[in-house]
Amino acid sequence: MPGPSVQNVDDIDFSDIEAKYRVDFDDGLDRLIVVDGVPVIDNSKTERLLAKIAKEFTKKGISIKPDDIFVPWDQSTGKSKGFVFIEFRNVDDAVLAVSALHGHPFDAKHTFKVNHFTDVERFAELDETYAEPEEEEYVPKEHLRAWLADPQGRDQYVTYRGDEVNIHWHGKPSQSELAYKPEWKDFLYVAWSPLGTYIATLHRQGVRLWGGPSWKPVQRFAHPMVKLIDFSPCENYLVTWSNEPIVVPEGAVQGPQYFSPDDEGNNVAVWDIKSGDLLRTFSTFTETEPGQPKKQMPWPFVGRLTTGEMISIYELPSMGLHGKKSLKVEGVTDFEWCPLGDKDRDDAEKEKSGKSTKKARENILAYWTPEFANQPARVTLMSFPSRVILRQKNLFNVSECKLHWQNQGDFLCVKVDRHTKTKKSIFCNLEIFRLREKDYPVEVVELKDTGERFAIVSSSDPNLGNPGPGITIKTDVSFYQLDHAKNDFRLLRTLPNRTSNAIRWSPRGRHVVLATVGSSSKSELEFWDLDLNTEGKGEKDSEWGAGIQLIGTADHYGVTDVEWDPSGRYLATSASAWTHTLENGYAVWDFRGTELVKQIQDRFKQFIWRPRPPTLLGKDKQKQIRRNLKEYSKQFEEEDAAEESNVSAELIALRKRLVDEWNAWRIMRQKETGEKGELKQESEDKEEIEVWVDEVIEQIEEVVTE
Repeated sequence: MPGPSVQNVDDIDFSDIEAKYRVDFDDGLDRLIVVDGVPVIDNSKTERLLAKIAKEFTKKGISIKPDDIFVPWDQSTGKSKGFVFIEFRNVDDAVLAVSALHGHPFDAKHTFKVNHFTDVERFAELDETYAEPEEEEYVPKEHLRAWLADPQGRDQYVTYRGDEVNIHWHGKPSQSELAYKPEWKDFLYVAWSPLGTYIATLHRQGVRLWGGPSWKPVQRFAHPMVKLIDFSPCENYLVTWSNEPIVVPEGAVQGPQYFSPDDEGNNVAVWDIKSGDLLRTFSTFTETEPGQPKKQMPWPFVGRLTTGEMISIYELPSMGLHGKKSLKVEGVTDFEWCPLGDKDRDDAEKEKSGKSTKKARENILAYWTPEFANQPARVTLMSFPSRVILRQKNLFNVSECKLHWQNQGDFLCVKVDRHTKTKKSIFCNLEIFRLREKDYPVEVVELKDTGERFAIVSSSDPNLGNPGPGITIKTDVSFYQLDHAKNDFRLLRTLPNRTSNAIRWSPRGRHVVLATVGSSSKSELEFWDLDLNTEGKGEKDSEWGAGIQLIGTADHYGVTDVEWDPSGRYLATSASAWTHTLENGYAVWDFRGTELVKQIQDRFKQFIWRPRPPTLLGKDKQKQIRRNLKEYSKQFEEEDAAEESNVSAELIALRKRLVDEWNAWRIMRQKETGEKGELKQESEDKEEIEVWVDEVIEQIEEVVTE
């Protein structure tokens, strides 16, 4: 019986299977990249370096192995040359690596510079023969702050009504006019940058910045469905936020100004305003326990707060984590940066120029942690980047803390909500840190019963928190000021039985407006002067609190927003259609509460004053101007008189022209009706003389000081 036949494997044809499952690799050099900015090492550290490089690429979603990296060596020194070659399986991975890793900080001293090998080879073979370049025609750019050179020193404001935006000049009635009417379409809202250089519009596709005398587009940022934006104080960076996560569709444009697949799922982006480049993206959602809703980070943010664990602070413009580690603060709930005051700016400038031996103050951040375990709640001041703790204050029986910095960074006010031991009632007090004094002393202002000054609104109304329709909450407004003689804060005055729920200080801090905002039954405005009777007097010469005087009252029905102009001379109030649809529009008042402009406009949404950058004049120059204010006033009074005289002359000329036109019309009509002879006879018998008399009824001169 014959046995089973045996077939040689070499005789079997596998060509059809091999063709079906064959994997084609690119044979060109397009798969090869060069990574410069790599640390120079000796042979003993090779394995560790390659593993770290592979890890950095993996973080960006590009999977490579240490075996894919080739390290060139310098035979004379036995060390690496500071760059490596990496070969990928396809060209797409190489392209993604160049866009994602170029400019990536590898460590504190090294930053990757990534290029295609073909680019290096092409540039190395360039013809080095010098050819004189063609001279391009110089096109001057517009000055983005040209509006500050207005001869009349006017401010600007923007209004948004329906689908229209208007930018206005604001000054005396004769100087107020429309500055520009842009044709911007399909946007969510508008916003000025902190120093007034740009105006931003939010569109479905992203953000656009406009500026200059002609209001041309300056920059754009592609963040689809953007809802909120925030500028850095120096206007160098922009943060955008959307409630929808970033999605990068297949085939989307790639580059430094666009999102990459690595940004998918995030919803906050940080941009460089000058270049328009995307610096980094984050997610505002933090992980919570299963079944619990996700918590959102506070907006806007300067670092990144991981609730209950740490504060992550990133360097700009690289957006690398500062010091390669976060601030680990167990239980941290909120933090705020100290604003840079004028004194800090002066110290920094002097230190740069070498004129000051005193080191400028570092950045300071304040954060608070609630009670946990056996530790009390705590407020901490920390210097950064040294990370030195400057001051800590323990707090007990704390329900909530709110951090409020004074605009010059001289004081930190911590509003502390406390509960009784039974936790049945809540009371409040203020912990005020004094940043300019040694050891950062803390003043406590008790509120249980009831610049260098502040005001608070308090209420014991039983309807507080649930007012209901037609009910206005009764409030008390209290003013406090630092008493230099006793070196603590004292109550200046309390205004009882008010309905005010909003306080708006003028930029210089002398005038304040108390407003009732968001009420359907009350819309009162109170204009107060806190230094009315203390001009030229010291603290010892004037009675404590005697300078507080009510200088005007007004009413704006349905008011939703109250804002001072940058000079502190005018106040704008508006009723936005975003809140209600009753008598929308805006009004402009002087600091005494006199109405200057009022516009009732349906579908009115926004009124925003254009901010001004800090003055370039030093403290000494400002004092000199204040001392010689009367001399400057004469010049302005002469200009006002000349303007009034011109207006009167124009009015008289207009009246004379109208009379002449009327007489000419009468003569023409009389000729047509055959009454020319009678007119001539009357003119011979009677002579008419027309005299124009201008009479000054009353002239009042007032000197108004702020």
